[in-house]
Amino acid sequence: MSVPGQTMGMAVFTDPFIDAFDLSRTELSFAYLGGTVTSALFLTRAGRLYDRLGARIMVAGSALLLGLLVVFISLVDHIGTALAAVLGLPLAAVTLPAMLIGYFGVRFAGQGVLTSASRNVLLVWFERRRGIVSGARGVFVSLGFSIAPLLLALMIDDFGWRGALWLMAAVLIFGFASLALFFLRDSPASVGLNADGVSDAVRASAPATAESSKTLHQARLSPSFWIYSAGLSIHALFGTAVTFHIVAIFAEAGRDRGEAFGYFLPSAIVSTTVNLLASWLADRSRLKPFLLVMLSAFLLGTTGLLNLDTAWGYALLVFGFGAGGGLWGVISNLAYVRLFGTLHLGEISGLNTALTVMASAIGPFLFSLGFDMSGSFHGAEWLCGGVIVVLLIAAALIRQPDDRAPHLALRAVNSSR
Repeated sequence: MSVPGQTMGMAVFTDPFIDAFDLSRTELSFAYLGGTVTSALFLTRAGRLYDRLGARIMVAGSALLLGLLVVFISLVDHIGTALAAVLGLPLAAVTLPAMLIGYFGVRFAGQGVLTSASRNVLLVWFERRRGIVSGARGVFVSLGFSIAPLLLALMIDDFGWRGALWLMAAVLIFGFASLALFFLRDSPASVGLNADGVSDAVRASAPATAESSKTLHQARLSPSFWIYSAGLSIHALFGTAVTFHIVAIFAEAGRDRGEAFGYFLPSAIVSTTVNLLASWLADRSRLKPFLLVMLSAFLLGTTGLLNLDTAWGYALLVFGFGAGGGLWGVISNLAYVRLFGTLHLGEISGLNTALTVMASAIGPFLFSLGFDMSGSFHGAEWLCGGVIVVLLIAAALIRQPDDRAPHLALRAVNSSR
């Protein structure tokens, strides 16, 4: 349901927006950059609000807001035409700031609040089984995200870009927001239950974890927080850029629009498979190896992207970005709750979300700028690959003393009793 605020949701509308709003690709990318960066500045505060109000209100409210903002974007050309006529300005002078506002809203409500709140509430309902449950969640997320570009492209063909936006908005406003409001609950304790469905007697005899909570200030002082956030952010930057310019990148490699949108499905199959396996292993392992493998997979995908005109390059892109995306899902779900506990999870994960959202804003603009300067996306791709190499070395060197698997933590608790 966060797809209208995600890059794969907005990217399908890139070319129709360029034509309808009289904007260049770089101007639209700049609006995306400005709107996304601005939205990131408010996400830590939104995380604080999540800690106070709970997931039910935040999920329902962000879904409603996302739907309304999608309607706003669908009317930008009408609003721009009317204001441009009154003010005597070119259409682009009005539609550019309007799209900046629209992108700010959908990125804040969709990629930011709705995504973070939905992830956090699931983590509170499970402790010992967080890994495998997060993996099950990842199946739906990966399949939804992979199907979305193809589905939206079909909707645009059948209903036009405006009709497709209206249909998405209707589902959010009249469907999902209502479901969240009536059926979602903030925590097991709020309805007299325990995490993992464990009875009070079993919980008293064998506590699930030795989980301690840390504040946002303590998290900021931890090198672990920054290396995980940097690793997650480079994927947001790189992956968002590729998704946003997917048609143009494939065209540069001599591949058509159908191949560009078709890439998401095999990548999602790889991502889902890796996510499920890694999620099962994560309950029994430290997270550092997953971080190292994730960055290595992104490096493999970068090699494929630079050789996309070949069959083996396409295969490396699918496998590398697919596997890296699957591991990204595991790490983004588990790293902060495992390292810093649940008490301030909204605020801490909100800061990480702000960083990843900001990175996702920079990516499309960086690729557009590189293409304008050199006529190719390869320069930006090489730059991202270099950053991944640096992060891989740093991740290998930084110690992570708080990174302990739930099963190992439970064993330590029982041995000390």
